[in-house]
Amino acid sequence: MRIPTILSFIITATLAVAQSDEATIKKIFDEALARGQSYDMLRQLTQDAGPRLSGSPAAAAAVEWSRQTMQAFRFDTVWLQPVLVPHWVRGKKEIGKVVQSRTSGTREFAVCALGGSVGTGTAGIAAGVIEVKTFDELKQLGEKAVRGKIVFFNRAMDPTRMNTFAAYGGAVDQRANGASEAAKYGAVAVIVRSMGSNLEDYPHTGSMRYQPNVPQIPAIAIATRHAEELSKLLAADAQLQFYMETHCQTLPDAPSFNVVGEIRGTDPAQEYIVAGGHLDAWDLGEGAHDDGAGCVHAIEALRLLKAIGYTPKRTLRAVMYMNEENGLRGGLEYARQAQLLKEKHLAAIESDRGGFTPRGYTVPTDAVAKQKVRSWQPLLEPYGLTDFSQEGGGADIGPLAGQGVHLLGFVPDSQRYFDYHHTAEDTFDKVSKRELELGSASMAAIIYLIDKYGLK
Repeated sequence: MRIPTILSFIITATLAVAQSDEATIKKIFDEALARGQSYDMLRQLTQDAGPRLSGSPAAAAAVEWSRQTMQAFRFDTVWLQPVLVPHWVRGKKEIGKVVQSRTSGTREFAVCALGGSVGTGTAGIAAGVIEVKTFDELKQLGEKAVRGKIVFFNRAMDPTRMNTFAAYGGAVDQRANGASEAAKYGAVAVIVRSMGSNLEDYPHTGSMRYQPNVPQIPAIAIATRHAEELSKLLAADAQLQFYMETHCQTLPDAPSFNVVGEIRGTDPAQEYIVAGGHLDAWDLGEGAHDDGAGCVHAIEALRLLKAIGYTPKRTLRAVMYMNEENGLRGGLEYARQAQLLKEKHLAAIESDRGGFTPRGYTVPTDAVAKQKVRSWQPLLEPYGLTDFSQEGGGADIGPLAGQGVHLLGFVPDSQRYFDYHHTAEDTFDKVSKRELELGSASMAAIIYLIDKYGLK
């Protein structure tokens, strides 16, 4: 009779633990939905600070907002971590238009400079246009066809991909590297189809980079619907002339900060668990989904755990990283400081996919840790958290991987994200309060489980 008695005890204890976890997670979601602070925080960040491109006065205001907010929530420690960041400015509104065509008159298009691009200055650039979809097509055309022309990269995001981030990954190389690839063949500028899921009348900006020892030529993005129109005009008149004018420039690096808020754990020997988002945002909109939502997710996750009376074993941190969009300086500096101070991080969780309905999490690459996270799925499924299929973390926490830190990412529904990403449409009014609060609770729930059970 002893074996059944022991088995009964184990089953009873296991059920009791599961019920305790269910109750705690329910408390987290109840607090978020009944008394959540995420939406009000996002309103303050987007409306009071506004566009927060690194090096700008608005980015400095966002740093101070973050510090004051976490202090107001009585986190145990809040501090600023200095970091030197790039300072690119857009300047006057960009111009992009067809100025000479046999089949149409002057036609203006919705364009914007890509982040990091050099400007044309007041003289602008007027030239013929060569349309390509891939770098291989560009190579096949060669210098003879490309020299003195504007190269128009017109590869759309694949609309058949259910994971829109995968579709983005399949197209974004033309934005990141198109200018240098075209310059190798003598192009004078590039136009890049915006990284948007749908046909839209507004452009998406985003970061581009120049390769060493290659001439730096101006780069602009064109709205997706306008890219289709330009393509049709080129098909009717391959000799048309396009004029573009931009006034962007890169200034000397500027001093800025990551902002770190901490709730100390009961066991000083235990590791850190970090949740974060990036505080900087492109200058066209308000950075509501990218990544104001991720910032408030991280702050609110810690506030929720405090509010329900949870005392962590490990020290929990909310980190507002600076300069994810055009340099990753904040993420690199946080990892550098962690290594310098010999801080042992167990896990880092990033939210940088918007404030949409929660779907799940990306999981660590380590097999044991991955299985551990997936074992919690039954506890999280009642809240719509069912997607544990992808590995990985996020850009800002990526530099911690070399220190053996397990990386995870918050995964909301992705279908609307690239309607707003890097555009003037990424504003506070595009965010649902309930979806945002659910995201913060989802972050808090995974932090709670990692803190309680570890990842071994």
